[in-house]
Amino acid sequence: MIKKKNSNSDREVKVLAQHICMSVFKARRVIDQIRGRSYEETLMILELMPYRASSPILKLVYSAAANASHNMGLNEADSFISKAEVNGGPFVKKLRPRARGRSYPIKRPTCHITIVLNLFREEKSQFSLDEFKI
Repeated sequence: MIKKKNSNSDREVKVLAQHICMSVFKARRVIDQIRGRSYEETLMILELMPYRASSPILKLVYSAAANASHNMGLNEADSFISKAEVNGGPFVKKLRPRARGRSYPIKRPTCHITIVLNLFREEKSQFSLDEFKI
Protein backbone atom coordinates (compact mmCIF):
# COMPACT_ATOMS: atom_id res chain seq x y z
CA MET A 1 0.00 0.00 0.00
CA ILE A 2 1.40 3.36 -1.01
CA LYS A 3 0.23 6.61 0.52
CA LYS A 4 1.09 9.90 -1.13
CA LYS A 5 0.99 13.09 0.87
CA ASN A 6 1.62 16.64 -0.24
CA SER A 7 2.77 18.78 2.64
CA ASN A 8 1.51 22.29 3.30
CA SER A 9 4.71 23.85 2.04
CA ASP A 10 4.84 24.99 -1.58
CA ARG A 11 8.38 23.78 -1.97
CA GLU A 12 8.25 20.12 -0.99
CA VAL A 13 6.45 16.88 -1.83
CA LYS A 14 6.27 14.03 0.67
CA VAL A 15 5.76 10.40 -0.40
CA LEU A 16 5.27 7.51 2.02
CA ALA A 17 5.31 3.79 1.18
CA GLN A 18 4.16 1.45 3.91
CA HIS A 19 4.51 -2.31 4.46
CA ILE A 20 7.33 -2.91 1.97
CA CYS A 21 8.45 -6.52 2.47
CA MET A 22 12.11 -5.82 3.11
CA SER A 23 14.48 -5.50 6.01
CA VAL A 24 15.05 -2.01 7.37
CA PHE A 25 18.81 -2.42 7.16
CA LYS A 26 18.74 -3.40 3.49
CA ALA A 27 16.57 -0.42 2.59
CA ARG A 28 18.70 2.00 4.64
CA ARG A 29 21.79 0.91 2.74
CA VAL A 30 20.22 2.29 -0.45
CA ILE A 31 18.54 5.34 1.13
CA ASP A 32 21.85 6.54 2.60
CA GLN A 33 23.29 6.75 -0.93
CA ILE A 34 20.58 9.09 -2.30
CA ARG A 35 19.95 11.44 0.62
CA GLY A 36 20.76 15.04 -0.35
CA ARG A 37 21.30 14.35 -4.06
CA SER A 38 19.55 15.90 -7.04
CA TYR A 39 16.64 14.20 -8.78
CA GLU A 40 18.52 13.20 -11.95
CA GLU A 41 21.53 11.97 -10.00
CA THR A 42 19.24 9.91 -7.76
CA LEU A 43 17.61 8.24 -10.77
CA MET A 44 20.99 7.27 -12.22
CA ILE A 45 22.20 5.87 -8.89
CA LEU A 46 19.04 3.83 -8.25
CA GLU A 47 18.90 2.38 -11.78
CA LEU A 48 22.49 1.14 -11.55
CA MET A 49 22.46 -0.21 -7.99
CA PRO A 50 22.43 -4.02 -7.82
CA TYR A 51 20.21 -4.20 -4.72
CA ARG A 52 16.59 -5.37 -4.62
CA ALA A 53 15.73 -2.43 -2.37
CA SER A 54 16.41 0.07 -5.12
CA SER A 55 13.28 -0.73 -7.19
CA PRO A 56 10.60 0.35 -4.63
CA ILE A 57 12.68 3.41 -3.76
CA LEU A 58 12.95 4.28 -7.47
CA LYS A 59 9.15 4.03 -7.77
CA LEU A 60 8.77 6.40 -4.82
CA VAL A 61 11.12 8.97 -6.31
CA TYR A 62 9.26 8.79 -9.65
CA SER A 63 5.96 9.19 -7.80
CA ALA A 64 7.17 12.22 -5.85
CA ALA A 65 8.39 13.90 -9.04
CA ALA A 66 5.12 13.13 -10.82
CA ASN A 67 3.16 14.62 -7.90
CA ALA A 68 5.33 17.74 -7.99
CA SER A 69 4.83 18.26 -11.72
CA HIS A 70 1.13 17.35 -11.89
CA ASN A 71 -0.28 18.79 -8.66
CA MET A 72 1.94 21.84 -8.32
CA GLY A 73 3.08 22.39 -11.91
CA LEU A 74 6.76 22.44 -10.98
CA ASN A 75 9.81 21.15 -12.83
CA GLU A 76 11.34 18.02 -11.31
CA ALA A 77 14.78 18.79 -12.77
CA ASP A 78 15.26 21.51 -10.14
CA SER A 79 14.42 19.23 -7.21
CA PHE A 80 16.55 17.26 -4.78
CA ILE A 81 16.01 14.70 -2.02
CA SER A 82 15.91 16.73 1.18
CA LYS A 83 14.79 13.97 3.54
CA ALA A 84 14.78 10.20 3.13
CA GLU A 85 14.18 7.80 5.99
CA VAL A 86 13.32 4.17 6.57
CA ASN A 87 11.41 3.03 9.64
CA GLY A 88 10.53 -0.45 10.77
CA GLY A 89 7.07 -1.85 10.16
CA PRO A 90 5.21 -4.84 11.53
CA PHE A 91 6.43 -8.39 11.03
CA VAL A 92 4.49 -10.76 8.78
CA LYS A 93 4.21 -13.94 10.83
CA LYS A 94 3.74 -17.35 9.23
CA LEU A 95 4.10 -20.94 10.43
CA ARG A 96 6.22 -23.49 8.64
CA PRO A 97 5.29 -27.15 9.19
CA ARG A 98 8.05 -29.29 10.70
CA ALA A 99 8.44 -32.92 11.66
CA ARG A 100 6.12 -34.67 14.16
CA GLY A 101 3.33 -32.13 13.76
CA ARG A 102 5.29 -29.21 15.07
CA SER A 103 5.62 -25.79 13.49
CA TYR A 104 8.37 -23.24 13.12
CA PRO A 105 7.61 -19.50 13.08
CA ILE A 106 8.72 -17.40 10.10
CA LYS A 107 8.96 -13.64 10.67
CA ARG A 108 9.26 -11.49 7.54
CA PRO A 109 10.22 -7.90 8.33
CA THR A 110 8.54 -4.93 6.65
CA CYS A 111 9.51 -1.27 6.50
CA HIS A 112 8.03 2.16 5.86
CA ILE A 113 9.94 4.42 3.46
CA THR A 114 9.48 8.22 3.49
CA ILE A 115 10.98 10.51 0.85
CA VAL A 116 10.67 14.31 0.81
CA LEU A 117 11.48 16.02 -2.48
CA ASN A 118 12.38 19.70 -2.14
CA LEU A 119 11.88 21.77 -5.22
CA PHE A 120 14.37 24.58 -4.72
CA ARG A 121 17.80 24.07 -3.26
CA GLU A 122 18.86 26.77 -0.86
CA GLU A 123 21.81 28.63 -2.22
CA LYS A 124 24.91 27.76 -0.28
CA SER A 125 27.19 30.67 0.43
CA GLN A 126 30.25 30.45 -1.78
CA PHE A 127 33.44 31.78 -0.25
CA SER A 128 35.71 33.55 -2.66
CA LEU A 129 39.45 33.11 -2.44
CA ASP A 130 39.93 36.88 -2.06
CA GLU A 131 38.52 36.77 1.47
CA PHE A 132 41.21 34.37 2.66
CA LYS A 133 44.25 36.08 1.10
CA ILE A 134 46.66 37.67 3.51
